[in-house]
Amino acid sequence: MNIQDIPFIFYAEETPNPSSVKFVANKLLLVSGASAEYQNVGEAADAPIVKQLFQFPFVKRIFIASNFITITKQDAVLWEEVRDELRVFISDYLNKGNAVINKLPEQKVAKDSSFKETISINTQHVPPSNDVENKIIEVLEQYIRPAVESDGGQITFKELKDGIVTVQMRGSCSGCPSSTLTLKAGIEALLKRLLPNDVKEVVSEAL
Repeated sequence: MNIQDIPFIFYAEETPNPSSVKFVANKLLLVSGASAEYQNVGEAADAPIVKQLFQFPFVKRIFIASNFITITKQDAVLWEEVRDELRVFISDYLNKGNAVINKLPEQKVAKDSSFKETISINTQHVPPSNDVENKIIEVLEQYIRPAVESDGGQITFKELKDGIVTVQMRGSCSGCPSSTLTLKAGIEALLKRLLPNDVKEVVSEAL
């Protein structure tokens, strides 16, 4: 059977952010490495599924990557009241042949070790400028990104300046109460241990 003939099946997965739920599909929604985040319906002109999801009044933010959609809700509703409704809606919408995203939005510049393969990726990547930046990116790619993506989020290295590493966090990581702990106790501690002479602090830049 062709992969395109397999119907979409989604399951809902909790994230460390109580306001966000990760809806995971049985096949890819976007090409590998691509992602997109939307804060409101005005940003979703080229994203049909996002426009439809923002019709739900409790949807606050949407992040899509690989095989999942992370939805952040307004505090006025409980996930128990809307989670299954969203899961069924997403499955039905895609199984009717509707598009996920027609054109990826441009995002703020971030650096990535995979900058040579960015034609289909929405973030405007630029190559690391030195060996230290390259090492930081390798650490994020190998140790941090898999865990962050499993929680419905994404982390990208932006810059290193005067020993301060700036990263960009999206999806469930954005606005998550535990993101500061993850940033300091996890990412910062690891980078300072591996690069003690180069990294003094890690901070997150909001998108």
